[in-house]
Amino acid sequence: MNSSVESGFSYSQPALRSLVEQVLADAKRQGATSCDVDVSEGVGQNVSVRLGEVETIEYNRDKGVGITVYLGQRKGHASTSDFSAEALSQTVSAALAIARYTAEDDAAGLADPVRLATVFPDLDLFHPWSLPVEEAIELARRCESAARDVDSRISNSEGATVSSHIGQSVYGNSHGFIGPSVSSRHSISASIIAQEGEAMQRDYWYSVARAAADLEDAVVIGRKAGERAIARLGARRIKTGEYRVLYDPTLASGLIGHMVSAASGGSLYRKASFLLDSLGKPVFSPIVQIVEDPFLARGMASSSFDAEGVACVRRELVTDGVLNGWFLGSYSARKLGMSTTGNAGGSHNLLVRPTAGGLDDMLRQLGTGLFVTELLGQGVNGITGDYSRGAAGFWVENGKIVHPVEEITIAGNLKQIFQDIVAIGSDIDLRGSKRVGSILVERMTIAGA
Repeated sequence: MNSSVESGFSYSQPALRSLVEQVLADAKRQGATSCDVDVSEGVGQNVSVRLGEVETIEYNRDKGVGITVYLGQRKGHASTSDFSAEALSQTVSAALAIARYTAEDDAAGLADPVRLATVFPDLDLFHPWSLPVEEAIELARRCESAARDVDSRISNSEGATVSSHIGQSVYGNSHGFIGPSVSSRHSISASIIAQEGEAMQRDYWYSVARAAADLEDAVVIGRKAGERAIARLGARRIKTGEYRVLYDPTLASGLIGHMVSAASGGSLYRKASFLLDSLGKPVFSPIVQIVEDPFLARGMASSSFDAEGVACVRRELVTDGVLNGWFLGSYSARKLGMSTTGNAGGSHNLLVRPTAGGLDDMLRQLGTGLFVTELLGQGVNGITGDYSRGAAGFWVENGKIVHPVEEITIAGNLKQIFQDIVAIGSDIDLRGSKRVGSILVERMTIAGA
């Protein structure tokens, strides 16, 4: 990208690169053994409408520099939003002052130079949306109006929102690595309230994508939000017992997220993970296959390098249920006596292979049990794997939804839940970094009436 004006940014990529090089040179001059720096800029617009009236119009234009310096094995970090030469030099000085008072840490330091990325493929992540605020307002109104028109029992609205954001950054370190990054993220959402008698239910729908052309139509989003809220009216509890449970795709991604958290370096070296000593062992049911693909075009977690500049790699993360790798950055890898996996900053796109058809097929496979569409609370113990969440959804009999369900708790242990996965749907949610369809679990405890 050579023109900041055309892209909507205030700075060009060469200008950001120059700032990175300036900081690295200054850190060396001030005595740092090594240094890394990340310079970033973000521009965004957010418009919300409620009951047809404009509720908020927000613009944001942010920039910042994060500087980490090392004095041997001592580390200091400081940041600033001032790009002036004087402010950058003072920020380097502040980071060095912190490092001087920090205890030595054998695991501290930059990534191994041989692991740094040298190739930067175009992953098609940058699609600015030229959206005047008047058009954004009209889009939000259309979305909310479609939701309110679904049924006369739609009694209220929490509004519809249209957001657009672009961001760019340049990361560099004193090994000579300089890596650019530029991306966009756009979304449309609606949240709706339905009422029948004294009973009220709320639900929502949203679409998010790198390119506005990939977003669902605003009317479709609104209609789905309204239909989901109406479907929840008449919800009741079910009897306590053990049942089959089908996770909606949006919630199934959360199950995969629990695995990521437990398989990440920080949890592992602190011995705060239920997956300790699970590498190379069957963590999931044999039907589960997961690929990590950092190079997915327009992916929400795509990148050619991680937060330390380490080259990302595509890998078979889970094969026939067996966990083949951790998620490590350089620090956690050193603590564990291992090598970085290129996951400083988190996991990349996780693609879970389906074993069945769409939602109708998954409901048939569920037979009789609970279809969960909402989870409440944070009842997950990352150390033991114990899992207990408030839930809402639908009771299913003979593969057909019978009635909505609320005020229940579903519980189990993630070790067993993972092993009890019996089917994965092809109704894949493409909106996040974990691309997975609905997940059917053979048995969980449900506390209800």
